[in-house]
Amino acid sequence: MYDTKKLVYDLSFFLLLDFSVSFDMLGNEFVIRSSKTVWLLGQALVFQPDGQTPVSSTDKPISSQREVTEFTPPRPLRTDEIPQIVNDFRIAARNAIEAGFDGVEIHGAHGNLIDQFMKDQVNNRTDQYGGSLENRCRFPLEIVEAIANEIGSDKVGIRPSPHVNFMESEDSDPEALGLHMVKSLNKHGIANCHMVEPRMKIGAGNTKFSESLLPMRKAFNSTFIVAGGYDREDGNKALEENRADLVAYGRLFLANPDLLRRFELHAPLNKYNRETFYTHDLVVGYTDYPFLEDTA
Repeated sequence: MYDTKKLVYDLSFFLLLDFSVSFDMLGNEFVIRSSKTVWLLGQALVFQPDGQTPVSSTDKPISSQREVTEFTPPRPLRTDEIPQIVNDFRIAARNAIEAGFDGVEIHGAHGNLIDQFMKDQVNNRTDQYGGSLENRCRFPLEIVEAIANEIGSDKVGIRPSPHVNFMESEDSDPEALGLHMVKSLNKHGIANCHMVEPRMKIGAGNTKFSESLLPMRKAFNSTFIVAGGYDREDGNKALEENRADLVAYGRLFLANPDLLRRFELHAPLNKYNRETFYTHDLVVGYTDYPFLEDTA
């Protein structure tokens, strides 16, 4: 039996560390909302409490190494364990709202636990959580429903990455997966869907993709957020062409704490340092990038 008390602790830990800010970069006014991102790593987890085996949709290990990291082979969650995982997400979302956040975003991207259930190159289950699109999307949709019932659907978003193959989490038909998810999400009336661009696929380089998020954008009935390699000009173009309602920034926001101001003034941006991404230092690479007035 998976130790769900430690799972709740892990979720709370992530809630403390991971938050996002959404804004509309067109026009002279910016609307800012804060949200907590709730997520579990699954087979991509390196450090596990008390040496427990990481859980996943599968027992297939991640074969590649990231820098010097080695990943412990996971075990597939038993069918009877999954409702408890769903409930832990619900509790984590409630805790975020009680802590004063406007909403929560469910992290279903980049090889994390939810992504491992959705992608057919990872999920090899034969129960009701594997096989067909409907079955592979059952777990994330149960989480969406549980959180929406707990805090209200207007406070819930989700971030899937159907096209992206991070942590070897890949799907044979990402467009079908993305379309099935957004159409299913429409039934729950959630606030937004935050989707990662196909160009963020590992090894893509500067490849020009025929794949696009536009079919998902057209099919989704609420706010559609895009992310992945955008600068100021690309972001504005995406909004002007109605390919998105909002554009999310990660690396640029990390390196530029006053990114909104810099965009407004067309000011130069700090360059981010990849070597300080995902480090254990609480300052270097996180809070030590200068504000615009500090560089004048």
